[in-house]
Amino acid sequence: MIRALHRWPGLLAALLLTVLSLSGAALSVFPARDRLAAPQAEAALTVADLAPRILAEYPGLEQIRRAPSGRITAYWFEDGTPKAGVIDPASGRAVASADPNRMERWLTNLHRSLFLGDGGRIAMAAGAAAMLALALSGAALVARRTGGWRRWFGPLRGPAAGRWHAEIARVTVLGLTLSSATALWMTASTFGVLPDEARAPGFPAEVSGQTGVPLAALEGLDATPVATLRELTFPYPGDATDVFTLKTETGSGYLDQGTGALLAWADLSGWARVSETIYMLHTGQGAALLGLVLGLMALGVPAMAGTGVALWAKARRGRPRLHGNIPARRAETIVLVGSEGGSTWGFAATLHAALTQAGQSVHVAPMSAFDPARYAAAKRILILAATYGDGAAPASAQKFLDRLEGLETAPEAPVAVLGFGDRSFPDYCGFAGQVAEAATAKGWPVLRPFDTVDRQSPQDFARWGRHLGQALGMDLELAHQPVLPQAATLTLLSRRDYGAEVQAPTAILRFSLPRVPLWRRITGHGFGGFSAGDLLGILPGDSAPPRFYSLASARRDGFVEIAVRKHPGGLCSGRLLALRPGDRMQAFIRRNPGFRPAAGRAPLILIGAGTGIGPLAGFIRSNARRRPIHLFFGLRHPDSDFLYDAEIPGWQTDGRLARLVTAVSRGKRPYYVQDALRAEGADLARLIGQGARVMVCGGREMAAGVSEALAEILRPTGLTPALLKAEGRYVEDVY
Repeated sequence: MIRALHRWPGLLAALLLTVLSLSGAALSVFPARDRLAAPQAEAALTVADLAPRILAEYPGLEQIRRAPSGRITAYWFEDGTPKAGVIDPASGRAVASADPNRMERWLTNLHRSLFLGDGGRIAMAAGAAAMLALALSGAALVARRTGGWRRWFGPLRGPAAGRWHAEIARVTVLGLTLSSATALWMTASTFGVLPDEARAPGFPAEVSGQTGVPLAALEGLDATPVATLRELTFPYPGDATDVFTLKTETGSGYLDQGTGALLAWADLSGWARVSETIYMLHTGQGAALLGLVLGLMALGVPAMAGTGVALWAKARRGRPRLHGNIPARRAETIVLVGSEGGSTWGFAATLHAALTQAGQSVHVAPMSAFDPARYAAAKRILILAATYGDGAAPASAQKFLDRLEGLETAPEAPVAVLGFGDRSFPDYCGFAGQVAEAATAKGWPVLRPFDTVDRQSPQDFARWGRHLGQALGMDLELAHQPVLPQAATLTLLSRRDYGAEVQAPTAILRFSLPRVPLWRRITGHGFGGFSAGDLLGILPGDSAPPRFYSLASARRDGFVEIAVRKHPGGLCSGRLLALRPGDRMQAFIRRNPGFRPAAGRAPLILIGAGTGIGPLAGFIRSNARRRPIHLFFGLRHPDSDFLYDAEIPGWQTDGRLARLVTAVSRGKRPYYVQDALRAEGADLARLIGQGARVMVCGGREMAAGVSEALAEILRPTGLTPALLKAEGRYVEDVY
């Protein structure tokens, strides 16, 4: 519901909000300009001092006004011609023209009404209402994504467009809420929806009928600082029944032009004070710095519109058209999809095609359409569920758990739940896990145990497909092909081989940088700007999905480097280890922003085993600032698979690596990396307590053991791996 409230007003009002925000940002400059340009009155100067100065210079003086910026403007007649000027309060002389700025007036009309009068005002009010809905719903979504309001400024992970959208939102949402709410108030006041804020005193029934009182003798002017003046209007020349009108920040009144006596006075009402405060908050008039801040925040709207449309378009593209989607009542297999960005729909389409080719009748639908009463022919129900933010349901899975809970009995067709997520998030596949637990609690028969796919891995999906095929009694190959970026040709420069003695052939492969267009180098796309920890996608051929290897180098290193271990029957690893210097292959870059060192000087605790040392070595190589790095490396035998054994001593000597702890698993007494962590537990707890960041790279079993060991080590401190993940201080790259 919150996402729908956020998405549709944004898409429908993107252009209007862009005009509204850009014009508002431009207008925010004028109050600051006026404040800086206008001569300011001294704090002790009163209206009784100022008015005679101006009158002496301009005998035909008609009115004196003071703007919230402090600019004083006088209006007078000279030889029957109306004149106006900006006044220097020290001399009473005009120092600048009082003509309104044409650009400011044009922008004001655009911002208020689109030059369309009352109809335009209503349209802009609708835009302000949409902005308010976007701001409030966006704030709720950001809080959900970061894990709560207390973690509002916590680290964000995920695709660049989504991260930038949320980063801009959490900086600007307060200003946008304030601007849109005040705009709606002002529109309501303009159209008379709110009570009349004016409360002027009644015009005096009797006046002295005399004229010519000195301005300094007018009652109260000597006690009225210029800083509080709004307006002083002079009587019409020759009309003895007219009076002086004085308006200040506290109220307004009339003064007799013959005696100077105060004839009537009315204090400013509370409602008027509220309205003036709202006007000040919206326009910046009288609060130039606040106006500039709100103007800068308004510039976030077009940026968020762009990233928001990109996210929406990506979600639309990610939901493929399914050909031959059997109606739910006739399908043997029901596939339910919970997706936020749309990528899970691509996996569902691959599953639909494979099952259909195997002779199954398949119906694919969003999880929100869950209705067992319609599944009359169903023999199995497969649920593919992503997770949004901190364990929340994605857009297409709203109400699923409520509907499951509301069933009297569980469906008869057995279920298999597959979660899609990113291990770098603290609640990895959290929503899918909730679905699996709810199904078990309901007594729903299980076709396959709960399983997960990390970072849209085609390999994880293919593995799950083979297990599903076994449960169905068929061969099921799920060769998911995500939309791939354009590949480049890499040439192997050198290789270093390890692991032959322990029957685990491994190599560090170094490739030359491919030539990339200038625009890619400027924008940092693809090979134009990769970092250690990003992923190198290899196309093994034979229509197989790409394999991904963590990069052990950054572009500034001048080469592309990965560590590869040969897997039995591995198509890609086998081809890579068969390469010789001069051989070529096709590859592309996939960003992995969730797995890279955060900026700063806080210590890094790097934990890896086997080829998992690859990106960790890249981080150490890039440690030009010599921040403290502690490396825990698990290997089989130091004489066989001690990867980067040639570089590590040099990194220790020049301060890039502060400490190395190795764990050798092949020996008289197997010693694993989690054992090494426990042995150094006291020092690790101290480092983490001081703000250290933990980065883990390697196999799933190793990562699970590391998490368990750290949980034991940190238990006395009150910290946990889950809490560190929520703070962005514990990240994993697991395969």
